[in-house]
Amino acid sequence: MPFMTTHTPSDLPFMKMHGLGNDFVVIDARAREIPLSQALVQGIADRRMGVGFDQLAVIGVGKGDAHLTFYNADGSTSAACGNATRCIARFLMDETGKAALHLTTDRGDLFAQDRGNGLTAINMGQPQLDWAEIPLAREMDTLELPIDGAPTATGMGNPHCTFFVDDVEAIDLVAFGPPHEHHVLYPERTNVQVAQIVGPDHIRMRVWERGVGVTLASGSSSCATAVAAARRGLTGRRVRIDLDGGTLEIDWRKDGVWMTGPTMHVANGTLTTQFIAACT
Repeated sequence: MPFMTTHTPSDLPFMKMHGLGNDFVVIDARAREIPLSQALVQGIADRRMGVGFDQLAVIGVGKGDAHLTFYNADGSTSAACGNATRCIARFLMDETGKAALHLTTDRGDLFAQDRGNGLTAINMGQPQLDWAEIPLAREMDTLELPIDGAPTATGMGNPHCTFFVDDVEAIDLVAFGPPHEHHVLYPERTNVQVAQIVGPDHIRMRVWERGVGVTLASGSSSCATAVAAARRGLTGRRVRIDLDGGTLEIDWRKDGVWMTGPTMHVANGTLTTQFIAACT
């Protein structure tokens, strides 16, 4: 007998996607408004009692091809999520047959391109280098912060703090990440990266994401690290970044920071009315 299931109008369809192991629940809200409370987002994020994700993304109607909204696993919002944007761009390209897209986010307008061979590129826009834009708590030089290890601060629509170290594998991110995420210089908390320069166009990086924890990859963190490395003269403006989950290519051009890599649409599913009610 084939497996059978029924759905009610109040059930909530979703897609599970990932970019290099940086995983997402994606909800398509173009046809109807989807109310998402912080409790529901946290419930979906639970990897035992819910679905599990690093970020949740909502596809809405925008002035371009779509507007994207992002939530962290703790229910907080983020203006940018590079890998989720690439995953959704690939989904929309497959849906529409377009090879280029105009997406909007709280970060601003982002543009996507099909690079062939399963690769999708996103222009994440120009980095924010001024202390007030990132934002930091007070005026200072963002190239080397007055924090042990002299990290670099960068904004990519969300705040970043990049430490350049001799060996990323020697850093205990579970212990290292939280105190820096919540550092007093970052009033909105921050993503934390540890990066090792392998060569003039090659970086090894690991990441602690704000509101999430250790993740296998992070697109905006990769962009921020590439920008920080170029600003400090450690690399050129085009680099390969090896993360725990795979490799991204970052290219800081005159028109913005381009990020290119693979994506995966894993599955489609449905959140039941019972589950949704239990999270409210």
